[in-house]
Amino acid sequence: MPDLQSRELEIRYEASDQFVPILQHLNATLLVSTYKLGRVAVLQPGVSSSGNGKLSVQFRAFPQAMGIAVSPDRLAIGTSRSVWQFERPRGVAIPDRDGRLSKVAYLPRRQHITGNISIHEMAWQVDELWAVNTLFSCLCTFDDSHNFVPRWKPTFISHLRPEDRCHLNGLAMGPSGPTYVSALGQGDRQGSWRDDKLNGGCLLDVASSEVVLAGLAMPHSPRIHDGHLWYLHSGHGELNRVDLQSGQSETIDRVPGYTRGLSFAGQFAFVGMSQIRETNVFGGLPIGQNLDALRCGVAVVDLVSGRSVAWFQFKCDVEEVFAVEVVPNSTPLVLHSPTLEDDDKEVWVVPPLPS
Repeated sequence: MPDLQSRELEIRYEASDQFVPILQHLNATLLVSTYKLGRVAVLQPGVSSSGNGKLSVQFRAFPQAMGIAVSPDRLAIGTSRSVWQFERPRGVAIPDRDGRLSKVAYLPRRQHITGNISIHEMAWQVDELWAVNTLFSCLCTFDDSHNFVPRWKPTFISHLRPEDRCHLNGLAMGPSGPTYVSALGQGDRQGSWRDDKLNGGCLLDVASSEVVLAGLAMPHSPRIHDGHLWYLHSGHGELNRVDLQSGQSETIDRVPGYTRGLSFAGQFAFVGMSQIRETNVFGGLPIGQNLDALRCGVAVVDLVSGRSVAWFQFKCDVEEVFAVEVVPNSTPLVLHSPTLEDDDKEVWVVPPLPS
């Protein structure tokens, strides 16, 4: 159970025996954002003094870190008032804190000021970054002239207003653009999603604006994977799969946490888990009936067996997880903060001088 000092903050964590072997098998790194703590955790296999695999955990500071979008060449992290974009320089290996040369390095390149739009999930559609703008109840993109560019809103939302009317929160990206979103309600007035947190949630088809599923308890993180629509039924702590032809929803596994943040790699689903403390927001949910058993971390669900086979857990100071993103074929990975932290060294990537 390691202890980590990060800017005078002690963060304690532990992982099950199979967590690191699964990351090693996938040759993957896991990025986990925690908005109240203001950190993005970088979880990957490390090397112990005995040469055996151990878990390497590094924390990067971002104010109110929420959505994370990963592509082969880019990374984006949504924060309280801006979106940071990172690029992966090809042919450049940067040492990590253990002295290993990185296979993947994401370096900060630009910051886009959004203002406080309560940004939630984000995803890349080729080179274009889409985001869930929760405060304005819409999907948006970004350009150089505006804080955000509204691109889509649910048909039941009459006007773009900074009122968080339906708590739009999750985004499933397909090859041609956004396909499904999740929302906690279908109301059209400020904060109306709070009226029915137990049954007001829904999944929406972006192209048709039709409701795919309704009557949900605070759903999050819709995804398209292996030809199916998946989502997290957060109020029940479930990972669910939808048969799009029949419209039926099937529970694949239930984990001990408020589920939010979902990513797939190989036969595994990585599911974010949070504890719930704020009764004004989470009161009355089914998952709240056993608060002491709830964990904050990541559960690894084997999609073949339909059960959890590994987990990572924060032990103190961290009560919530927002985004969980797998970066495949990336070990070791280096993520540089916009500002240098701890033992970071300055890095310059420059082209050769013209001859």
